[in-house]
Amino acid sequence: MNAPDLLRAPAAGAIGTLLVERGVLQPEAIARVIERQRSSGQPFGEAAIGLGLIKRADLDAVLGVQFGYGHLGAAEAPLARELVAVLKPTSRVAEELRALRSQLLLRWFSGDVRQRVLAVTSARARDGRSFVAANLAVVFAQQGQRTLLIDADLRHPALGRLFHMPHSAGLAGVLSGRVGYEVIEPVGGLPGLHVLPAGAAPPNPQELIGRRAFGELLDHAVQSYDVVLIDTPAAETCADALLIAARAGAAMLVARRHRSRLRSVGELARQLRDAGAAVVGSMMNQP
Repeated sequence: MNAPDLLRAPAAGAIGTLLVERGVLQPEAIARVIERQRSSGQPFGEAAIGLGLIKRADLDAVLGVQFGYGHLGAAEAPLARELVAVLKPTSRVAEELRALRSQLLLRWFSGDVRQRVLAVTSARARDGRSFVAANLAVVFAQQGQRTLLIDADLRHPALGRLFHMPHSAGLAGVLSGRVGYEVIEPVGGLPGLHVLPAGAAPPNPQELIGRRAFGELLDHAVQSYDVVLIDTPAAETCADALLIAARAGAAMLVARRHRSRLRSVGELARQLRDAGAAVVGSMMNQP
């Protein structure tokens, strides 16, 4: 039996074909994997891992393709390790993010265009706000939701680095009128996910956020996407987060275990409600 015949063998199936097409498994190795599979009773991919022919990440990638789950391979874009929903989709953290997604779908993202935008906020810097926003956007897209992630932290942006979009004119360019919505970028390997990075740091971030152009951007977004997530600056550093959450209509609080102060988080929740934003959820980030 030659390599093409082996590739068509029922035991190899679609997984073997995808592994070969990605160049991570040689066609001549198919016979070894099938033999291991038959003797061990393991699925094809697990048998290939057991033989040391592929890595777990290779199998996760082709499973993502097979089930329409999406995957960003290292060959497609350099990934920040913080994107655990992509790089470690079976991890405990990824499972917790999917559970949070389910809660948000029940509490806020009902399909009504008035409930498609959510600001991700925290009281203090380095509470993991951008980490949560980025990974939450990934898991929404993995479920098939048309998702837009906006980096509205014009002071200390992070999403351009996470998604390798460092040179975009971004949100600052849109709000200043220098560019249009064409700077919203799709994320290769994750169908349905688009990102609007912050762009270059402007001298007047709060004034830009307060412009009518920001409301017009959100109006455009709710007509084009099912879920719109906005990463904000930390509330303790400026008033931007309250302004953004008020425009969004709702906010989710991120706190960090053993670091965030309960009083600060409670005060932020009160301020958000006073600003007219519904507080629809929270997440306790690990240290």
